[in-house]
Amino acid sequence: MSRSAEKFNVSKALPSTEEILTSSAEELLKRLGTSMTGLTSKEAEERLKVFGYNELVERKRRTAVVEFLSHFKSPLVVILIAAGLTSGLLGEVTDSIIVLVIVMFSVSLDFYQEYKAERAAEMLRRRVATTATVLRDGVKREVRIVELVPGDIIYLSAGDVVPADCRVIAAKDLFVDQSALTGESFPVEKTASPLKSFDPSIIEWNNYLFMGTSVLSGTTIAVIVKTGGMTEYGKIAKRLAERRAETEFERGIKSFGYMILRVILFLS
Repeated sequence: MSRSAEKFNVSKALPSTEEILTSSAEELLKRLGTSMTGLTSKEAEERLKVFGYNELVERKRRTAVVEFLSHFKSPLVVILIAAGLTSGLLGEVTDSIIVLVIVMFSVSLDFYQEYKAERAAEMLRRRVATTATVLRDGVKREVRIVELVPGDIIYLSAGDVVPADCRVIAAKDLFVDQSALTGESFPVEKTASPLKSFDPSIIEWNNYLFMGTSVLSGTTIAVIVKTGGMTEYGKIAKRLAERRAETEFERGIKSFGYMILRVILFLS
């Protein structure tokens, strides 16, 4: 392993976004411990151990039935179902039907919203291709997307999907569709020029390629700077895939539900 790569691995630190955007190509390659000849297979293997596979986070899937039934665990839902069934047994059929329909509608709506979020995360994951052309050991080769690491030199042309967040090193007539990420309706031209000053708005990052976006025309040589969950797409997918933390209101409702349940059991 080269000395620069060894230092890079030991530090386990990537350049900041500002450094990536404003540094010259030579400075950035040096900072990443790589060069225009790419990484060696050994260096790539070591970096894979440090940064992990280049894949979006995916929550452990449960069956649709189990996922749907899990929405009935709220104490208030249990109380309402019990009240509805009791009303039915006591002859209040209309009241029983109204209560049970409302409960089913509420649970179904909650389940549908979570399902949509999971589907959105899955769509983001599928936008990434399976292989990419990179320089390894000074030779162009096809490498599985999941095995790409920061510092890899990658070649992209029209029709390719960007497999990781990259900084453009060289480009010719390069236009990219990044509407899925930024909402821009027109293709964006990308160049190799470093930004004069850092702008936190990703729309202004004209020398940066985002994971999951599509190359519409032109060619480019780029260096991978972020992979997997560290990419902009990865951050979005992670937020969509993770279970939403309970809010104070939801915790209060659950606590209130348990209190009502205890009162009902005591009175019974």
